[in-house]
Order: sequence, then structure tokens, then C-alpha cells
Amino acid sequence: MATTTTRSSLDRYFRITERGSTISREIRGGLVTFFAMAYIIVLNPLIIGTVPDIDGVFLGGGTEADLAKVAAATALVAGIVTIAMGVFARFPLAVAAGLGLNAFVAFGLATQMTWADAMGLVVIEGIVILVLVLAGFRQAVFNAVPRSLKTAISVGIGLFIALVGLVNAGFVTATGLASPPVQLGADGSLSTWPVAVFVVGLVVLIILYVNKVKGAILWTIVGTAILAVIVETVADLGTANENPGGWNLNAPALPDRVVDLPDLGLLGQFSLLGSWESVGVVSVILFVFTLMLADFFDTMGTMVAVGSEGDLLDEDGNPHNTKEILLVDAAATVAGGAAAVSSNTSYIESASGVGEGARTGLASVVTGVCFLLSMFFAPLVGMVPNEAAAPALVLVGILMMTQVKNIPWEDLELAIPAFMTIALMPFTYSITTGIGAGFVTYVLIKLARGKARQVHPLLWIVVAFFLVYFAISPIEQLLGVS
Repeated sequence: MATTTTRSSLDRYFRITERGSTISREIRGGLVTFFAMAYIIVLNPLIIGTVPDIDGVFLGGGTEADLAKVAAATALVAGIVTIAMGVFARFPLAVAAGLGLNAFVAFGLATQMTWADAMGLVVIEGIVILVLVLAGFRQAVFNAVPRSLKTAISVGIGLFIALVGLVNAGFVTATGLASPPVQLGADGSLSTWPVAVFVVGLVVLIILYVNKVKGAILWTIVGTAILAVIVETVADLGTANENPGGWNLNAPALPDRVVDLPDLGLLGQFSLLGSWESVGVVSVILFVFTLMLADFFDTMGTMVAVGSEGDLLDEDGNPHNTKEILLVDAAATVAGGAAAVSSNTSYIESASGVGEGARTGLASVVTGVCFLLSMFFAPLVGMVPNEAAAPALVLVGILMMTQVKNIPWEDLELAIPAFMTIALMPFTYSITTGIGAGFVTYVLIKLARGKARQVHPLLWIVVAFFLVYFAISPIEQLLGVS
């Protein structure tokens, strides 16, 4: 009798029967979603854990990367916020450290300030989004930016991520010359074992993905890492610092222990106001706006796409419990910054679980529990070299690039700013520069064509900040500020 009552309460709370599902289908869907996005436990550390901040310190406060620590914290936050999404929003949506967002934090923020300051900006961004959601002003931000520029930002970040992957793998290297500035491999050819491992991984990933193998990214990372360990065992290459033909960051080797108590030392390593002193008010506002822009719109699109997959949209095309979804997602951003693992956001991979039958928040609870359990396997992350994770970055770039078809290229008023956004992100190795160039170009074209009234008031303010941002050095010289 107790079991029946428990199931009945579970069914009523998550509306399992009402949505045409069963507990077994929810569990299966939650497991599928976890395996579809578990790669983030490996990939997030390799993005944010391998970049030193302005002081030359890696995330966690050391002079060497501690990938296991980042992996444990990544899994912990993903587990907690995904369970929260299931329990409070009751929607089959999983949450974890956002790709693209973590790249911006690593390459756009940490290179200009300390890691604690960068994570503090993530917390601030999450608080701003939380206030916007609670106040009902999210549409103000949504309406301020033209759809084509929103799309261009996603495409540009995709190209940027792909370039990061190619460089990390040694597939693309700098020549040190004025022309050409980059080349194939270390000497114009693919001549090292680590690059060969990357190429094998990329080919396998493409084959698995086009054949719709579930968990393709995760299985490719695992398989390529194993291949890398074998190659290192046989060839004893070491790292690139020791051998020009060695591994980019860490030489792959089996850890002493596969299972271990998670090191959660990253939690709380953020400084809420430190960035204001290190980079200035203008830069802080632009950085927070950039983070908010990417995070906010990505969530809106993801929840609609997942809801559409599971027939979970209302008559207006909005997901059930939209406000609750956005509240949890905003809180996840704050949690990601507070735990020093970058902004956490909703994952489109949740659609794989929905495709497997998930229709309620119970699936998210299952996914979240899997993330929590995975914390204890964090030592395995240390054996994964950049070359094994880089294929996933390239694939993510390909997937984000597919959105380029939604830009109206026949309309030059929109196409030119979109192109500036997309091109300058990888070419300048700066997401902020790409976004700023696109916004400024858009406003200038509208002014030149006498259509200034079509520009949203909020966008005028943002462009003014970007102009100051781009000209900050001559402005400081003019004002005599050292």
C-alpha cells in the first residue's frame, strides 16, 4: 500500500500520467539525457581549467591545472541545478556549464582579470537575469537586439570554439610571421602523434554523430583519450614544453585512482566586486551584458525547442511553467559563478531524453542524480589530453554554425553587422570584440540610412559603452589617466 501511495504522489506531482508518460520512461529519458551531455564534465575543465588568468594562476589557485577539481565542481553544480529544474519547474530540461559561455569566461574574462573576479562577474550576470525574470522585464532585453544579431552571436561563438579546438589540438598553429599568420600543423603538415590522435577522434566523432549514435561526443572523448594513453605509453612523448612533438597541455596517463572523494575546493572562489577595480566600470558593464545576452537568449531557444520535441508547449508556443524554468536557469547561473565553474544554462541535449520518452521533471531529477554520482569519478578527467577533447569543440562549432541559415543575407542592413560579429570573434580571438563590432555596425548603418528610430533605446546605450570600450586607451591618454 505504501508503494502505491508513493507512486501516486510522484505521479501527481510530476503529472506523469497527465503527460502520457510512465516512471520507467522518465528514468530512461533521464539516463539518455545524462549520457548525451556527460561530456561537459570532461570538456568544461579542459576549457576553463587550462587557461591561466592575468596573474598566471589556473582555476583553483595553483600554478598547474587541476582538472579533477574543476570536474568535481562542474558535476556537483550540474547535479544540483538539474534536480532543481525537475523539482521546481517540473520540466524535462537538464542544466550544466554552458559551452560558449565558458569559453568567453576563460578567454574573454580570465585573461584580463583573476579567476575569482571573472566568476564574480558570472554571479552578477545571474543576479541581473534573476531580477529581470522576477520583474517581468526579460522581453526588454530580448527585444533590444535584432534576431539576426542574436543568431550571429551564436554562430560567431561556434566558430570561435572550433578555432580553440583546432589550436588546442595543434591542428592549427601560429607561424610567427606577418603572412601567413597561421598554418596547418607545426610545420605546414600534420606531423605529430598528438595531432594524429585528434584527427582520428574528429573522424570517429563525425561518423558517430551523422549516424545519430547517442552519446557520440562522450564516447568519442573516452575512446580518443584511451587511444592517447596507448600512444603515450608506446612513444613517451611528454608535453609540448618538453618535446615539440608532445601533447599540448598534459601527457595522458591512467590515474592512480579511478574513484575518489571529490575535491570541492573551488566552491566559493569568486570575488563579486574585484573586477570593478581590475578592468573598470565600462568593461564590467559590457562583460556582464555580453554574458547575459548569450545566456538569456540561449535559454529561451532551448526550452522552446525541447518543449516542442515533447509536445509540451501551450497554445501560444510557450513551455509549461516558463517563469519557473527561467528562474531556475537564472539561479543556475549564480550557482555556476559561486562554485567557480562558469555560468550554468539549459542544454539542448535534453531533447535526446525527450525523444526517448521523457515528459516531466522526474527525468531531470534522474539526470541530476547521475551528475552527482559522477563527481566520484573526477580523477579520470586528468587523463584526458586537449587533443582528445578538441574534436568535441569542433563539432560544437559545426552545430552552432548551422544557425547561419537564419540570417537574412539578402538584407545588407542585417547581413553586414552579422558578418562583422561572426568574423571578428575568431579573427580577433575575442567574443566581446565580435559582439561590439556587430552592434556598432548595425547602429551606424541605421543612422546612415535615416532609420535611427528602428534602433531600440537599450541598444543605443550598449553601443555607447562599446565605443568607449574600443577607444578606452586614447580616451585615457586624452584625460591624462595612466
